[in-house]
Amino acid sequence: MSTSIPNAPKKAVTVWRVRVFAVTWMSYAGFYFCRKAFGIVKPVLEEDYGFTSMDLAWCWGTYLTTYMLGQFLASKMGQRWTCRTLLLGGMAVSLMVNLFIGFSTYAGQDMFWWLVIFLGINGFAQATGWPGNVGILTQWTRSSERGRIMGWWGTCYMLGSMMAKHFAAFMLGWLGLAWSFWGASAVLFGVWVLFYFWGKDQPEDVDLPPFIEEVSVEGHDRKAARPWSEVVHIVFMMGLLYFCFKFTRYAADSWGPTLLKDFFTGPDANVKAGHWSTIFDWVGFLGVIVGGYASDKLFRSRRLPVIFYMTALMFIVTCIMALYGEGDLWVFLITFGLLGFAMMGPDSLLSGTAAMDISTRDKAVVASAIINGLGSIGPIVQEFVIAYLRDTGGTGAVLMLLVGIAFMALLGTAALWRYTHKRGIEL
Repeated sequence: MSTSIPNAPKKAVTVWRVRVFAVTWMSYAGFYFCRKAFGIVKPVLEEDYGFTSMDLAWCWGTYLTTYMLGQFLASKMGQRWTCRTLLLGGMAVSLMVNLFIGFSTYAGQDMFWWLVIFLGINGFAQATGWPGNVGILTQWTRSSERGRIMGWWGTCYMLGSMMAKHFAAFMLGWLGLAWSFWGASAVLFGVWVLFYFWGKDQPEDVDLPPFIEEVSVEGHDRKAARPWSEVVHIVFMMGLLYFCFKFTRYAADSWGPTLLKDFFTGPDANVKAGHWSTIFDWVGFLGVIVGGYASDKLFRSRRLPVIFYMTALMFIVTCIMALYGEGDLWVFLITFGLLGFAMMGPDSLLSGTAAMDISTRDKAVVASAIINGLGSIGPIVQEFVIAYLRDTGGTGAVLMLLVGIAFMALLGTAALWRYTHKRGIEL
């Protein structure tokens, strides 16, 4: 349970909470600038550099693999280093790697192996972003308000994704391929400087008392923090379920512009497809906020009911997309946006708020890293499976795959909700 510290200087706490919220939001959004450019430039790599769908899958699949492995590495590093140190190091490496990727574009078709190497390094660097920021936010938020706060904070990876895609598409059209990556590095460097001054691990680091006190209670208090040994198996179950949501999100991010390009013709087709693909993020960002508020206000800080109902909507939307979206641009765009709304609420709650709630606050970085790490197997699998399906079965086969993944997510969410409820764990 949580209790307020009576003599805490409330104004100072509020000021620092706003600063920490803002700078961690910018940190994760900034990571996206150095992550999303590759998806935007895929059509250019196909047309101008002769890359095949499988070549692109190997490049991005390497990134996704190291990102997944990096999550588990971050869970270990988060127990040795402060989250602040973890994030400053991760951002620095990521922005440097994107500079090198920009230079590699001048190697012509030989850039394939440079992309594999640099994207692989970037995966490890980017993996520090989620567990590091969640670890910091756990120290600055109360359980009763986390749904709302993380709902708004979670817009960082929706708005960050949108801004990163628009920015990469703009730089591609204005200054060319290399600047899609160089511009991203410049943005993340600005964030790094601000985080250096405002990114604090906990209130004690700025001479404030801890304004929440966490007490582990055994017995019948269903909302009490539980020892790690009692919930570690549930954390792994959450990670396996998160596989479905990350599979879908990265499929939309990675292949959305490429699939949309089939609807456009002309010299600006690649740029148009890049901009239109952000509808997934524009509508999805609302799902993050709605999911957070619903879990706090309608379900009294319980996350799984909201995850279940929004996942059911996700399944319905993918069915409509598969049936009617392949041959009609507007049907595809509308369902693509609704898919973002239905999927991003559960995505944010499962990997963020629920990871913070499931155990004691010092284990939040470990729980979020495990959930995100297991979930990150999904993006690896989708990259190669969708590349194969697109080459052999076309867009229709890709959309049917999304229906199957949504159905798996629905079954998994129902099973997890029932499992925790039977064991007296209110999640």
